[in-house]
Amino acid sequence: MRKLLSVTVPCYNSQSYMKKCIDSLLVGGERIEIIIVDDGSTDDTAAIADDYAARYPEICRAIHQENGGHGGAVNTGLRNATGVFFKVVDSDDRVNKEAFFKLLEIMSKSVLEGNRLDMLISNYVYDKQGVKHKKVMRYATVLPTDTYFTWDDIGHFRQTQYILMHSVIYRTELLRESKLELPRHTFYVDNLFVFEPLPNVKVMYYADVNFYWYFIGRDDQSVHEDVMIRRIDQQLRVNNMMIDCFNSESIEERKCRIYMKNYLMIIMTVSSIMCILSDSEENLVKKRELWDSLKEKEPWAYRKIRFSILGVWMNFPGKVGRKISVCGYRVTQKIFGFN
Repeated sequence: MRKLLSVTVPCYNSQSYMKKCIDSLLVGGERIEIIIVDDGSTDDTAAIADDYAARYPEICRAIHQENGGHGGAVNTGLRNATGVFFKVVDSDDRVNKEAFFKLLEIMSKSVLEGNRLDMLISNYVYDKQGVKHKKVMRYATVLPTDTYFTWDDIGHFRQTQYILMHSVIYRTELLRESKLELPRHTFYVDNLFVFEPLPNVKVMYYADVNFYWYFIGRDDQSVHEDVMIRRIDQQLRVNNMMIDCFNSESIEERKCRIYMKNYLMIIMTVSSIMCILSDSEENLVKKRELWDSLKEKEPWAYRKIRFSILGVWMNFPGKVGRKISVCGYRVTQKIFGFN
């Protein structure tokens, strides 16, 4: 019998936290497969992956490969997935048991009824280290709850309320039909993972449950501000790939086109502020080149983004303008608790 859900867990030197992640997934039982991708680890990650595969042969699979980065590990998981649906769970994150059961039932019912569910959406929790009250990203104000819906049915997303890899479970064949292939040795590909398949999404379902717990707190974590600045070239690479795959004229659904434009605006903002924070003339040139690329390849999106509040905010001229941009970023950072 075909698995209902394939969950890929990319692992690189994850020995200290991967067990908590995998144990949280095991409650899904034999309806799921957990594909543990050991991405060239040099610690005990490989041995731990093999141990899970040996103890839970009907659920866990261990795949070992040379290091290809997060994108390479996700690609491997997708190539080997046998489930109807596909999910990525990072090795330092975890999922909630009760929410998991509900999502499995939704997927199972969809398969039994022959519904062509493309994307299942749920909430995620910012599990920030040392913070008592965790921020939850919910979509109940913008998406119909506990029912199938299309792009025509969605409301207006706030600028801080967009769908991340943590939020989504895609139909596996939709990802393959989208020819999704993430770049190797590149962080921040989770944005590309969500963004690129969206024009092919027709039927969605939203469950208002806190399924994914997104850990924030390690100094070496890819979303840590200092790390993002050091890896600005990888952020810019993903941003440019998002621009390349976004063709507003070919997207049939108007609300899909608008949502993707707004998503791109957020990523343009992140890329721009990291270039500014780097305090590097070279990165300021790269920032200008990024905006020029958007203007050349997607004029409609450029006009909408460049002259939005965020677009103006990220492009104040001169040193004083950049200081204003940074001050605005710091205020937003405190309010919403990211990074």
